[in-house]
Amino acid sequence: MKKLLILFFISTFSFAQNKIKSQQIIDNEKFQGIINRIETFPSKYITPRTVDIWLPKDYSSNKKYSVLYMHDGQMLFDATTTWNKQEWMVDEVSTKLMQENKTDDFIVVAIWNISQIRHTDLYPKKPFQLLSIEQKNKVLVEAKKSQFAFDENKINSDNYLKFIVKELKPYIDKNYSVYTDANHTAIMGSSMGGLISMYAICEYPKVFGKAACLSTHWIGFREFENNPIPETFFTYMTKKLPNPKNHKIYFDYGTETLDADYVKYEHRVDEVLQSKGYTTENYKNLKFENENHSEASWQKRIDIPLQFLFGK
Repeated sequence: MKKLLILFFISTFSFAQNKIKSQQIIDNEKFQGIINRIETFPSKYITPRTVDIWLPKDYSSNKKYSVLYMHDGQMLFDATTTWNKQEWMVDEVSTKLMQENKTDDFIVVAIWNISQIRHTDLYPKKPFQLLSIEQKNKVLVEAKKSQFAFDENKINSDNYLKFIVKELKPYIDKNYSVYTDANHTAIMGSSMGGLISMYAICEYPKVFGKAACLSTHWIGFREFENNPIPETFFTYMTKKLPNPKNHKIYFDYGTETLDADYVKYEHRVDEVLQSKGYTTENYKNLKFENENHSEASWQKRIDIPLQFLFGK
């Protein structure tokens, strides 16, 4: 029989006179650890959404934890509720790594997406602004051929990052026993989540000391001839990547389905990072043959970036 305990409590959020109702979920059949769920996290920057805070089973206020912020939070812990019945198994893998003493202790803050606005929330705005008017028009024509409804004026990634940095992180720092410095704060995502994680460490290097970007969606929308989008990301990274002396960044990619479109750009990722002084000590760009663009593939290798970010 499923063992499920839900506890409700109210806490006052410092940046506004909003009250956050959180439910604590302990399910021994599904979760390794405890999930505190805030179903409508208040925000003045973005559409309010669910946030899950995953804590290890032995979480204690008597010690400090690093923090991992992750995007697409509804895909991380429970395959029975995801649209494709796949999950990252972040709780199981994280638990195993900590139990085996392969990583420092950490908690995971999982930000759910809202599917209708996911692309405009996660598409980095400043790289898009590097396009010429002619290039933008070409991109918008191609975007209409994809599943993405796109309008430059609706790109909301700068506000999405403000939500994390100015609203969500202060709440986590106040209510959980965590380190608050950049060296103990990481951000991770896949596909568009990879792009916004790259953007986050570049825009807020004093907040995020580490980032992991899996199957990063360099093509922006869909691949097409003479696609100018990837180079906007590499130009932006050349200007904005933070100091490699106190930052770490992880990239990877598969070779099947949508990931196959990224392969021809991966040499540029290496060129840019190496030109900025990154070495094998503080960056990775790993290829996974025959892996595709799915939670099932990311689940197989999630232990690698977790150890890169928090490994002992």
